[in-house]
Amino acid sequence: MLVRLLYASRAVDTSAEAIEAILTQSRQHNPGSGITGVLCYGGGVFLQAIEGGRSAVSELYAHIQRDARHKDVELLHYEEIAERRFGGWTMGQVNLNKINHSILLKYSEKPELDPYSVSGKVSFALLEELMATASIIGRA
Repeated sequence: MLVRLLYASRAVDTSAEAIEAILTQSRQHNPGSGITGVLCYGGGVFLQAIEGGRSAVSELYAHIQRDARHKDVELLHYEEIAERRFGGWTMGQVNLNKINHSILLKYSEKPELDPYSVSGKVSFALLEELMATASIIGRA
């Protein structure tokens, strides 16, 4: 059974090296676990959608909750899915510093990433728009 989980967290270390290390680890671990998804980062905040088998997604989310590189980990949305939306990426990346801030403003009160103040459905709609506007960088 496939599921999709959407969560938000804050980075403990916001250096470019620390963020890249998280992405690198995801890209190395996820293919073997059947995990796909997208990671959005900006202003010290992560918004991540992960998809895969229920057990694999649950195990990964439990790991993220224990990971000292994340704080304020909050589940935004969880659902069973018929098919993957982010199947093309082991972990796609969005750098919010390089996108048009009007996209962010469309989904929140301020032109910044703040998934803590909006619903999970709104956060997912933002990810969908970022995909549609080719703002997601995919790396295998």
